[in-house]
Amino acid sequence: MDSQHQQLLGNLAQDYYLSKMAISDISKKYSLSRYLIMKYLDEAFSSGIVDINIHTGYDRNAQLEHELAQKFNIKNIYVIKDPNNPLDRDKIIANFAANQIQSLIKEYKVIGLSWGETIYNVLDYFSKQTSHNLTFTQFMGENMKYKSSAASMRMVQKAASKYDCPYYTIPGPLYILNNAARNALYSEPAFTQAFDVANRMDMLICGLGTLQSIDSIPAWHNCKNLLFKGVNLSQVAGMAFGRPYDINGNFLIHPNDDKTLSIPLNKILNVPKRLAIIQQKSKYQAVLGALRGSLFTDIILTESIALRITERL
Repeated sequence: MDSQHQQLLGNLAQDYYLSKMAISDISKKYSLSRYLIMKYLDEAFSSGIVDINIHTGYDRNAQLEHELAQKFNIKNIYVIKDPNNPLDRDKIIANFAANQIQSLIKEYKVIGLSWGETIYNVLDYFSKQTSHNLTFTQFMGENMKYKSSAASMRMVQKAASKYDCPYYTIPGPLYILNNAARNALYSEPAFTQAFDVANRMDMLICGLGTLQSIDSIPAWHNCKNLLFKGVNLSQVAGMAFGRPYDINGNFLIHPNDDKTLSIPLNKILNVPKRLAIIQQKSKYQAVLGALRGSLFTDIILTESIALRITERL
C-alpha cells in the first residue's frame, strides 16, 4: 500500500468514524462513489489502520427510566447504574452524557451552555468534530468562580474548540442587584450579540444547583435576601438557569424581582431541547422539582438519585 493511498484511507476513516460525517458528504468531499467509500473503509479496518473497540463503561437501569418517565412529563430520562467503584461514577456519567449530547447536537444550530464541574467534565469526553453550522453561547452571566477551570467563558470556548465553530460570551456576573445597571447591559455592544444569539437557542445543556452553590461564592453569600427578594429560602429545592424553584418545580422569583443577567426565563423554557446532567445524590430534591415542573426535556442522572426520588413518590 503506497503512502498516498494509506493517507486516503486514514482520512476517510477519520471523517466517518470520528467526525461522524455522512457518506453522502464524504462522497462530495473526496469525489468518490458510495461503493468505493465503503470498500475503502473495509480496507482501512482489515489493514489495521482502523481498530474498533467498544467500551461503553456504563449500564442503564431501564426499569427506573420507565418508572420515572411514566410518572413525569419528560421525553427522555437516562438512569446510569452506579458502578462498583464509586470513584468511577463521574467519569462514567460524563462519558455517557458526551456521547448522548454529540449524537443530538447534529440536529441543532445554537447550543447554550451553563457552567459547572459537571459540564466541564462532559466536554472533556467530546470527540473532535467539525461543524460550519453550529454556535455555542452563554445564555446567562458568569458564576464568578474565576479560579475554577469550570468558569462559564471557558465552557463555551472549550465546547467550540471541539467543533471548530464560533462561540459567544456574556462578560458579566450572573446576578446584578442594580436594576438600572443590569438593564443597561442588555444594550451594551459587548453584550448585544451574545444575547441575540442566546435568544435563538434551540438546545441548552446545564446542571442543577442548590442554595449551597450560592453560598460558595463570596460575593453572593451575604446577599441572598437581596438576590432573591420575597423568596422563602426554606422552600428552595434547587436552582436552574440561575433561578430558585421549589419541590414542585415552581420558580419562586417574581419576574419584576429577577436579578439574573440572562435571557428571559420564558425564553429559556421554550428552548426545544433542554438537557440536564446531575451526578450528586445530595441534589435529588433539585431533580425531583425539575421533573415535577417539566423544566427539561432530557435528564441524565445516576441510579442513586433515581432511587431516592422513587422513595418520595
